[in-house]
Amino acid sequence: MIHARAVVDPGARIEDGVQIGPFAVIGPGVSIGKGSWIGPHVVITGNTRIGEQCKIYQFASLGEAPQDLGYRDEVTCLEIGDRTVIREYVTISRGTPKGGGVTRVGSDNLIMAYVHVAHDCQVGNHVVFSNAASLAGHCQVGDQAVLGGFTLVHQFCRIGAHAFTSMGSALNRDLPPYCMASGNYARAVGINRIGLRRRGFSGDTIRALHRTFRHLVDGRDRQQGLEAVALLAQAHPEVADFMAFVQESPRGILRTARRRFTG
Repeated sequence: MIHARAVVDPGARIEDGVQIGPFAVIGPGVSIGKGSWIGPHVVITGNTRIGEQCKIYQFASLGEAPQDLGYRDEVTCLEIGDRTVIREYVTISRGTPKGGGVTRVGSDNLIMAYVHVAHDCQVGNHVVFSNAASLAGHCQVGDQAVLGGFTLVHQFCRIGAHAFTSMGSALNRDLPPYCMASGNYARAVGINRIGLRRRGFSGDTIRALHRTFRHLVDGRDRQQGLEAVALLAQAHPEVADFMAFVQESPRGILRTARRRFTG
């Protein structure tokens, strides 16, 4: 199951059923879970944990030192969950001490070719990164978000659950959950209706989220918007999540092209 031309350090922990292709390099601090497949020429180094039944394609580089000028070879980690697919030339760096020390990618994700996930990022489950999407350091991506090809995300930005970015979006603010963004620099353009329908959200919930978007993203005054959707939040937990994300946003949220909050 481990090709004769692979280089696997004796200190690496390789579980049952793992396949490792030729010319792959596996470092001493690496752990690979049961049934995972590591393609040829993959490099996995540092304190990196790969979950079960993952597939990592050729020329991916995982767990290398972060691209951070303040990093001084401290011991930090990369964690990848189960059943995540990582395609060709993906790079995912381990964390830094000032960012908590751990870069974390969840389970059941599809990470397409040439994606970069920088140090200390926190990525949820069932996320899709289309080709060449990139996260700068300390970003957060919620469950079931979809990043379009060549999406760029500024450091410390957050993307909420079930959000969607179109091809070539450049985000320098937080994108609330259930919303879509487009453009360079990106603007919020509405609720991710198609994605939410596909995932079984009811029409009532989608309409409630649309009203929330109108008040919190497209509205002029944030406090008035929060008051306007307070009753909706009691009936729809998704609206409550939306409100909490906006209230907790340290960088501010993406707005529509027409209006800006005064508060």
